[in-house]
Amino acid sequence: MKPKTSLKDIAKIVGVSIPLVSYVLSNKGKENRVSEKTAKKIRQVAKELNYHPNWNARSLKTNKTRSIGVIVADISNPFFSHLARTIEDEAFSQDYTVIFGSSDEKVEKFNKVLDFLRMRQVDGFIIAAPEGSKDIIAELTKEDIPFVLIDRFFDDLNTNYVTVDNFKASMQATNYLLGKGNKKIGAVLYESTLHHYEKRHLGYLEALKQAGLQENTQFIKKIDHRSLKTEMKRVVKELVQDAGVDAIYFHTNTLAEEGLTQMLGLDRKILKKINVVVFDQNSSYNFLEDPIPYLHQPIKKIGEKALRILVGQIEDPTQAIQQISFETQLESSSLKTE
Repeated sequence: MKPKTSLKDIAKIVGVSIPLVSYVLSNKGKENRVSEKTAKKIRQVAKELNYHPNWNARSLKTNKTRSIGVIVADISNPFFSHLARTIEDEAFSQDYTVIFGSSDEKVEKFNKVLDFLRMRQVDGFIIAAPEGSKDIIAELTKEDIPFVLIDRFFDDLNTNYVTVDNFKASMQATNYLLGKGNKKIGAVLYESTLHHYEKRHLGYLEALKQAGLQENTQFIKKIDHRSLKTEMKRVVKELVQDAGVDAIYFHTNTLAEEGLTQMLGLDRKILKKINVVVFDQNSSYNFLEDPIPYLHQPIKKIGEKALRILVGQIEDPTQAIQQISFETQLESSSLKTE
């Protein structure tokens, strides 16, 4: 068996010291004043010799694996898949590897994925915590394990988090519909106690209140995510045919995708009669004849910021807790035509 290429082999060919090679291959060349010409030569030789670092040895020496565990709610959701890709790209730029897991919004699965990643000795976590996981997250804080919550957080736990201002965003969405002259605005949301869903609902109610409209429970429909399709058919019928709403605000892109399908099933021209606005984008909107206004979340900023906060905490455990809320922008889809 051919022996593995070592730092010593690369150093000998380039004509530099072993520590200098180590600096370059661990992305610390600039801070150690290695010239770009030398760094380029070292990387070229390393590639030619098919060099791979000894992660086990590095882990024992630094007590770090340079790996991060990322647990999202549902990797099939466009929001989380785009977010995961952003985190992976940013991690790669900082010489970290990412291991992904999905909880499917189930606390039991979340706990198993978390335990698995702990056994892999990842240096920290980025987590979209499912409903019912508050005690698990609280335990992580006691164990001094670096982590950042994304998309949702727990109001009474002092943790790092990166999200959007859900209350303000929902007011923005509801005010858009009010500005179109709508008075009977339906809201479709998940049945959940998670903080971000509650804030979206409260933002909707506050916008109605400020417009002088009273809350109408007939217009508010909560759906169990485990029976989305079956419940949505009933909900759309109740809002459109029974309650006679003139607008609907879908609180997530997954709710909107199924809701729009059911609405169009009732009437292909329904979007010309009932205004719709959605929290978060979905590529499926682009295939509709009528533009769909949606709240655009800055996914790239969220992912990059979460990763940077986590790496900062991994490398400096004394780093202060950071709690970031980005703002959303109201945008609109449209049918792509030549």
